[in-house]
Amino acid sequence: MRPTAFALSLVFALSSLGRPSSTLKGEDSTTSDERPNIVIILVDDMGFSDIGCYGSEIETPNVDRLASEGLRFTQFYNSGRCCPTRASLMTGLHPHQTGIGHMTAPPNQPLGFTGPYQGYLNDNCVTIAQVLKASGYHTLMTGKWHLGANDKSTWPSQRGFDHFYGGLSGAFNYIKPGDGRTMSRDNQSVETDENFYSTDTFTDEACRYISQVTEEDDRPFFLYLAYNAPHWPLQPKFEDFQKYKGKYRDGWEALMQTRLKKQKDLGLFPENVNPAPHVGPKWDSLSKEKQDELDTIQAAYAGCIDSIDQNIGKLTSHLKDCGASDNTLIFFLSDNGACQEGGVLGRYQKGWEKDSPLETVDGIRQGLAWANASNTPFRLYKHFLHEGGASTPMIAYWPKGIASEKRGQFVRQFGYLPDFMATCVELGGASYPANLPPCVGKSLVPVLQGSDSPIHQEPVYWEHEGNAAVRWGDWKLVREYQKPWELYDLSKDRTEMNNLAKSNTPKQQEMVAMWKTWADKTGVAYPERFNMYQFLNQKKKNKQSPNNKKRKESTKN
Repeated sequence: MRPTAFALSLVFALSSLGRPSSTLKGEDSTTSDERPNIVIILVDDMGFSDIGCYGSEIETPNVDRLASEGLRFTQFYNSGRCCPTRASLMTGLHPHQTGIGHMTAPPNQPLGFTGPYQGYLNDNCVTIAQVLKASGYHTLMTGKWHLGANDKSTWPSQRGFDHFYGGLSGAFNYIKPGDGRTMSRDNQSVETDENFYSTDTFTDEACRYISQVTEEDDRPFFLYLAYNAPHWPLQPKFEDFQKYKGKYRDGWEALMQTRLKKQKDLGLFPENVNPAPHVGPKWDSLSKEKQDELDTIQAAYAGCIDSIDQNIGKLTSHLKDCGASDNTLIFFLSDNGACQEGGVLGRYQKGWEKDSPLETVDGIRQGLAWANASNTPFRLYKHFLHEGGASTPMIAYWPKGIASEKRGQFVRQFGYLPDFMATCVELGGASYPANLPPCVGKSLVPVLQGSDSPIHQEPVYWEHEGNAAVRWGDWKLVREYQKPWELYDLSKDRTEMNNLAKSNTPKQQEMVAMWKTWADKTGVAYPERFNMYQFLNQKKKNKQSPNNKKRKESTKN
């Protein structure tokens, strides 16, 4: 164990001395631990409107039930990209403070690659698992880690999780992970068998862990269930794909209209909401063959989400069977908006539906045009900090903790990822180490208890690869890479269609200055537009260049 990690473990050991007592099996004590179990379910690359209770036609009855019996957040923000979101969610800090300002180092790259950030969680932060473990919680994780893979010191078991099963890297195959992206159990890589299907297996392992710890004692548990679906490669089970094949032949414009109408009917948005327009080609301009391919792509995507919902039903049923359902707080959210990677029309592989499930690493991808529809009614997608990239559907479900008269309601106050750490510290009776950068989030407990007061009075900030934003009350300042800053009043213009930067220059300048001050204080790098994979490819080319080879030969001589 590294000295800094040892110091943190000592802090946790001392802090746990004052934790609430729990009743262990066989103890003659009348004191029981009433703290809630906490489950955070994170899905990967799913758009704002992709579940039924947020406007979708995809069948998600289990998630919809969590919303109808819990709370639906209408303005909850992620960090716009897979691993920065995970870093912020897990630590309560801005991702730049944790060492993952952009992305993690991909598999087979050296630990601490020489980009602007180190590419794995540093020792100047702690995870929710570390904090809750010190407070007496069992800590469990299944699914996608994506916070460090190339050295075991960066794996989940070293960051507070008692039990872990899942994938360490960013993207992997649903059927046969392979290609250096194998599954791991605790600190060992493990092989998968012919029954492996990531969405199912991650749920089954989570249920097994829950059974194990609830049989051990009465201490509460923290479960982080991080599905890799519906991230590419899109690999639904064939029966889930077939359910949706043919349902998207009317195209993306029709889908956006249908979803927007449902969102209005649900009360998610007012009747006068001005939706962002579709930015891809007109559906009718495409050939029938191309339309059929695109229908296949979106049906595959929908099938992956349907499978997630089935598994959430399996998880909630298991919690009920274990007697843990009433006092388990479940959060459900996506790590970023829908994913445009794969080109405007996505990626299709001829004959895919005949050979499904596809067993290649690349697979098929949703693409920009369908991602635009998935993010209805917002602009842009994954990577960006406009609403389409950074707004996530977020649901909180807690039978014992949410008053019956509040269930099924919307939460209109805005919140963001660091709020999870603050919430878990409060509910877990935990201590956040005083010698680390303070948690930047605010507890969601008052909102869960019915408060209508703002979660954040202070401004909150984001940055990713040059994309940047500030949310301050109803004002939002946002920038796409190095393009000019834009300014919006989200109380009147949630979809960011009326840029006020020129008509309200003083407010724009004030918020730009605020963002720059925050960025300097937080250690934000200032690339014009940074892409880690391009960066690493360029490094590889530089090593292989003739001039570099000559220099090496000259050094040898």
